[in-house]
Amino acid sequence: QVQLVESGGGMVQPGGSLRLSCAASGFIFSDYHMSWGRQAPGEEPEWVSGIKPAGDTTYYADAVKGRFTISRDNAKNTMYLQMNSLKPEDTGMYYCKADSIFTNHIYWGQGTQVTVSS
Repeated sequence: QVQLVESGGGMVQPGGSLRLSCAASGFIFSDYHMSWGRQAPGEEPEWVSGIKPAGDTTYYADAVKGRFTISRDNAKNTMYLQMNSLKPEDTGMYYCKADSIFTNHIYWGQGTQVTVSS
């Protein structure tokens, strides 16, 4: 059974930090490009960051570049998103996504809520 389980969300003040985790099971994690997306209430979903299967290449949306760091541990089947200097506009539900590099399989997690507010 394929599962992507996000954790680490919460409420933080502006300027604070959070570290999100995405634990994967039920598929070969190292065969998948992984990414984070988010959706604020009433807004369209937004891609945030991505990382290649080997973890050697990362990508960021301009809105988070320099503040967020994506990483993965293929031995632990887990992806991370370190979020620093958080802003109120970073508020939203954060999802992890897995895209197979060999097939058309795509998996989504249920999300973890991040709220940045004073």
